Amino acid sequence: MRLLHTSDWHLGRSFHQVGLLDAQAQYLDHLVETVRSESVDAVLVSGDVYDRAMPAPDTVALLSETVTRLVAAGTVVVLSSGNHDSAIRLGFASELLARTGLHIRSSLDSIGTPVMVGDVAVHPLPYLEPAVAADPLGTTERTHAGVLGAAMARVNADRVARGGRSVVMGHAFVTGGATSDSERDISVGGVGAVHPRTFAGHDYVALGHLHGRQQVSDTVRYSGSPVPLSFSEHRQTKGAWLVDLDDTGVHVEAVDAPVGRPLAVLRGDLEDLLADPRHAHAEGAWCQVTLTDAVRPAAAMEQLRRRFPHTLVLQFDPQGAPVPVRSYAQRATAEQPLDVCCNFLDHVRGGQAPTDAERAVLATAVESVRTGHATRDDEGQLAATRRRVGAA
Repeated sequence: MRLLHTSDWHLGRSFHQVGLLDAQAQYLDHLVETVRSESVDAVLVSGDVYDRAMPAPDTVALLSETVTRLVAAGTVVVLSSGNHDSAIRLGFASELLARTGLHIRSSLDSIGTPVMVGDVAVHPLPYLEPAVAADPLGTTERTHAGVLGAAMARVNADRVARGGRSVVMGHAFVTGGATSDSERDISVGGVGAVHPRTFAGHDYVALGHLHGRQQVSDTVRYSGSPVPLSFSEHRQTKGAWLVDLDDTGVHVEAVDAPVGRPLAVLRGDLEDLLADPRHAHAEGAWCQVTLTDAVRPAAAMEQLRRRFPHTLVLQFDPQGAPVPVRSYAQRATAEQPLDVCCNFLDHVRGGQAPTDAERAVLATAVESVRTGHATRDDEGQLAATRRRVGAA
């Protein structure tokens, strides 16, 4: 039996305001081709199929097209819901779709009833929110460990009764997994971490939620997201796991995803970043740049994008900047209004003083405020004089 373990597609996600749907479609094309070339018997998608509970129409269309192509390629598709999915919406018409080879598991009622792929029992567990799932699963422990333990009791009962090979799909944070910046925290409402021994006794455990592809124990693995969802993932190799279950045991092989545009994280002085040939690899990448100049450079983003046109994030961490002896408030106390404005601009820009043109704009603004105050004061005095004359 050959399985392909994937998860966390997050269809419809954006990356620093850049839509990822094209990159996600490229990955799904790759997935279909892998299923065909590797003769995959079942594709297991362990949650977070969508990025939001109410996905956009083009996102729904991409999923519909993809599962249609996968089933047409002769594979069984098993989808379970994640914490980003709407269990009800994702599970629409699931009983009807199961007849076609598309098995969507998003309800608590389905726990313990496997999807049979040949003689292998696949147990898809939907994401279990402790506050919602504890009572239906018959546990008083309102934590992720509690509800997953109760769900696995049902799964284990079926395994003992049925015998044979078994695979579990889950969406949770399992102890020992390495996190990224892009996962949503699921610890609110209960302890978030679940020990790997919760899944003991099964041939393979296909997990979702953490976005880095990784092995947690001998049988427990995360496939990770197929495309990067944060710059913290710039060193990760994205993809899926190809899992073979045969008479000799379980054999797992990494299948790397295509890279549409890589990520690069750069740090240094602006002048060095623009000139150093070592950064040539980042010229076609999505970039996160941290500038360490002691004085914040003018038009920094515009200068960076001349060499790194796909820079998305610009941060500042000045090194060696002078520390003022007096506070800003102390320095501004005895200054003229125009100097206060100019020094404030210099202060917030980390030492970049206003240009002559900027100083002229500030001077015009200060003078306009001054004459405005004077005019209002004169009009107020005239109105008061008129009131006194009228009263007399």
